[in-house]
Order: sequence, then C-alpha cells, then structure tokens
Amino acid sequence: MKKTQINRRYHLFDAQGKVLGRLSTEIVKVISGKTKVDYSPHIDGGDFVVVINTDGIQVTGNKREDKIYHHFSGYPGGIRSIAFKDQMKKDSRKVLRQAIYGMLPKNKLRDQMLTRLLMNTGAEHGQETIHVTHE
Repeated sequence: MKKTQINRRYHLFDAQGKVLGRLSTEIVKVISGKTKVDYSPHIDGGDFVVVINTDGIQVTGNKREDKIYHHFSGYPGGIRSIAFKDQMKKDSRKVLRQAIYGMLPKNKLRDQMLTRLLMNTGAEHGQETIHVTHE
C-alpha cells in the first residue's frame, strides 16, 4: 500500500456507559489501520475517529476513586498529580486521549495517528459525514 492509495473514513464511537480500556482498544485498532485488509505497520493508513459523550466514560472496580494521573517535569518538586474523578470533571477528553496514547506504537507514527482522533464531551460531533458507527 502506498501513501497515495490510503482511503480514510470516519468512524463514530459513543462513549456513553463504555469502559475506558475496552473503548480505547477499539479506537486504537481503527486509528492505526489494523482493521483494514492492506494494513502495513510502517505506513500510517488508519481512519479518522470521532468520539462523542466522553463525559459518560466508566471504569471498573475502584478506579474512579483510586486512579491517579502523574506528570513529572523533570525538575525537583515538579510532579503534578490529579485523581481520575477530578480529571473527569475538569476535561474527560484528556482521560481518553491518555489511554489511547499509551496503546499506540511508540514511534514517529504515534503523533500522526493522534491527529485523526476527534473528541467531544457532548452528543454533537460537528462532522458532515460519518460513514461507520460503532455500538
């Protein structure tokens, strides 16, 4: 498959009531192009993904209270932490983005793949045509 032969489609995912990890793995398969017949790991041939209702993401077990996201700047005292439930209140799109980011391949294609991830906290997505919907 050549870069000029890539046919990109839009896939719509509704995150309302879905488990974070299970939804993320489905999205990663579509973004990386693994659902296509002509998949090639060195070519970024994935599709666009539109996710709506990110405020409705669920987690299993006690993760809603126990899960903590850390960010370290590299400087002494430069660690910043935020709990899952607080991050969901602040911006639920970051929770899903970070889960997807960690599942994508750790190479130069990861940032290109993430540019095709479009998320919205509500039910409106703003895209004119969506070809495929996922339940």
